[in-house]
Amino acid sequence: MTGAEAHRPRSTATLIVLGAAALTMFLGLLALGVWQVERRAWKLDLIARVDQRVAAEPVAPPGPADWAGVNADRDEYRHVHISGRFLNDREAQVTASTVKGAGYWVMTPLRADDGTVVLVNRGFVPTENRDPATRAAGQVEGPVTVTGLLRITEPKGGFLRSNDPAAERWYSRDVTAIAAARGLTNAAPYFIDADAAPNPGGLPIGGLTVISFPNSHLVYAITWFGLAALLLVGVGYAVRSERRGRRDSKGSA
Repeated sequence: MTGAEAHRPRSTATLIVLGAAALTMFLGLLALGVWQVERRAWKLDLIARVDQRVAAEPVAPPGPADWAGVNADRDEYRHVHISGRFLNDREAQVTASTVKGAGYWVMTPLRADDGTVVLVNRGFVPTENRDPATRAAGQVEGPVTVTGLLRITEPKGGFLRSNDPAAERWYSRDVTAIAAARGLTNAAPYFIDADAAPNPGGLPIGGLTVISFPNSHLVYAITWFGLAALLLVGVGYAVRSERRGRRDSKGSA
């Protein structure tokens, strides 16, 4: 086989198809890169807003008039405080995995001074202390003030595990489901993670809220833009090869 035959020029139709495919891929890779840049800007703004909320002085949580508008972007991790009385006989224990090991979050309704009810995640207890009787000192009676972070409800359950209220198996802090199972009315659509203020008897252990926002968008953006650049290099090489083939073909004609 001669060099001219080995580098036979492609037809115009083939070149158009290949060029269109390369252009589509290039634009797609650029779009993905730009999207990751925009996502990174959004994530950095979110982190800044959350840091600001957590460090702010505690304020009253949203009242009934504002419940319908509560959402993660505007309200989650807001530093709040609320006063009232715990309804200890209606607590629920939600499966938890923490830096202190496996166990349960103690979700206790608090009836606020205005008559509304807010679920409070009072903190973590080990598996052996799931039964409230094993931590009786922590079942606080009388007026209390809770300070902590506002959290958004976690509906339905955990990964591959659905909440089963009838069997008292809770895998997520589903405010609506817990309120219904405990016969709570006028309940807020969010819950509050209590801070690390010690409870009598040492349990539950509060202040274990994990605030983490993975931010790998810059790496992803560089990857997509890098692939777009490699595609350009490949196209450039293909164009040079095609031109060389056409010259060789003319020279052998």
